[in-house]
Amino acid sequence: MFQPKTRLAIASGIAVAAMAAFAAPKITSRPFGKTSDGSAATLYTLRSRGGLVLEVTDFGGRLVRAYAPDRYGNLADVTLGWNTPAEYEKLGFSMGTLIGRYGNRIADGKFTLDGKVYQLPINEEKNTPATQRHCNLHSGPKGWDSKVWKARPFVKGGAQCLELTYVSADGEMGFPGTVTVKVVYRVLPRNIWRVEYEATTDKPTVINPTHHSYWNLAGESSGNVLKQELQIFADKYTQTTPGLIPTKDAPVEGTGFDFRKMRPIGEKAALMAADKSLAAMDNWYDHNFVLRGGPHKLHEAAFMRDPVSGRVLEIWTTEPCMQMYGAQNMTTELPAKAAGKTLCQFAGVALETQHYPDSPNRSDFPSTVLRPGETFKSVTEYRFKVK
Repeated sequence: MFQPKTRLAIASGIAVAAMAAFAAPKITSRPFGKTSDGSAATLYTLRSRGGLVLEVTDFGGRLVRAYAPDRYGNLADVTLGWNTPAEYEKLGFSMGTLIGRYGNRIADGKFTLDGKVYQLPINEEKNTPATQRHCNLHSGPKGWDSKVWKARPFVKGGAQCLELTYVSADGEMGFPGTVTVKVVYRVLPRNIWRVEYEATTDKPTVINPTHHSYWNLAGESSGNVLKQELQIFADKYTQTTPGLIPTKDAPVEGTGFDFRKMRPIGEKAALMAADKSLAAMDNWYDHNFVLRGGPHKLHEAAFMRDPVSGRVLEIWTTEPCMQMYGAQNMTTELPAKAAGKTLCQFAGVALETQHYPDSPNRSDFPSTVLRPGETFKSVTEYRFKVK
């Protein structure tokens, strides 16, 4: 039988060893399967001492899983995704991926830069009285989300990190200039996922990267998010054509786009349904919000909360805008990651920090032009809390 003093010494030794181990945590990885072109993908696990666990793949920089604690410390996967590269390639929805070189829509897949016209692939096209879409969406069918990025895991300042790099060739998807891009994911000790974007080019080009994660703070495949609450720090949203191309900014006041105060996502469903101008969007959300806050400074974009679990997600960014997409086109035919489970309409919400859609064709929007000698930089933080 151990004497008290001996037991105390052993316990102290164990505690010191545990602290030392966490001070230098190891990032784990495992195979994630192969893409349709035979490229091998890897899944990395990043952990925060506060309990947040992220699983990220080098295939498109996708956030596959995000385990966040509730008010009792119970973990749930709060992001939508799938289990294999084949599912991501087949099922779409830009699920959980890095988007580039240009996020969102460019009208007619065309823009002019320094007097030269550039034609991009048209990968969103519908010709009905309600929609009439004809644009380039998220850079085309072979954007950055289709690539296996070079990955470098590392630990710095108590944070587990993953650096992803990719060289986008001149002419890729019609865009000019060879762009070298680096994205760093940092999982900070206080349950913060920090995404840092950096890019340079050898020719004038346009750039507007974003991340397309879907959030459901009750847990993926738990049902829809209509009763979960959302606040967006924006006084204006951007109206669009039936083809979802921006026309002008308008006040959110008195509309279904008013999220200035925290409210259930589905609270203004009747108001949205009555707005005939939204028919092309299924009378739901696929719109740009103009955020408050100065350029290049980290400012509030959105707060999301699940009243049942107490989970809160705060999104802070240096970007001027955020696109909200409400997953109105998802169906129960889509599988979830959990075995035997499926997704459903409104299964999550995408909150994409970025510049305006169609900025290359609008001189009145903040510029997305990047020139040689310049460095594009952007930061977005996802802060997981409980309340």
